[in-house]
Amino acid sequence: MANEGQTGTRALDGLTGAVKKAAGKGPPPVHLWNPPDCGDIDMRIASDGTWFYQGSPIGRAALVKLFASVLRRDGERYVLVTPVEKVGIRVDDAPFLAVEMHRVEDSAGGAAVLRFRTNVDDEVLCDADHGLRFEPERGTGGLKPYLHVRRGLWAKVTRPLFYDLVSLGEEREVDGRQVFGVASGACFFPMAPADTLKDNPRRIDMP
Repeated sequence: MANEGQTGTRALDGLTGAVKKAAGKGPPPVHLWNPPDCGDIDMRIASDGTWFYQGSPIGRAALVKLFASVLRRDGERYVLVTPVEKVGIRVDDAPFLAVEMHRVEDSAGGAAVLRFRTNVDDEVLCDADHGLRFEPERGTGGLKPYLHVRRGLWAKVTRPLFYDLVSLGEEREVDGRQVFGVASGACFFPMAPADTLKDNPRRIDMP
């Protein structure tokens, strides 16, 4: 993808060309590719979803979407993958952001489903395979919400959408305990034990 002698624009152009060739039409089957590991490159996804190359933000949305299409998680490492090689990149938090949400009513009379859009225009229906998780934020008492997009890649839910999720929340009994959470279709995703909200109803919040 990128050779050691390349820098700046030339290196990014070389990387872009390799990814374009691999992407083709439709979602690339990156989970099926097992190319040689060519080490890491100076590319980073910041916690606000901005992609950087050699310290400079990648301002072209189409280019970010292209790189996102060949992103894969190998254990704790994030890599960009083509059929001939893969390179590691850094991710500060989650690689994507969930930036839009709609509650879709079931025309057959079933439970409504939550549909999300990410900052790279992935459309995700929240279900058992694309669930929500809520991680406690150490030292703040808040929660960090995430949506599973695909194969170990998650999107951090933005603050406005998190408040929308809270407004849709309800209490249910799970494993003998009352918990507060949100439903999507037949799935229920707990946020916190209900008894932790009695004395502090604002406990459900983002840091």
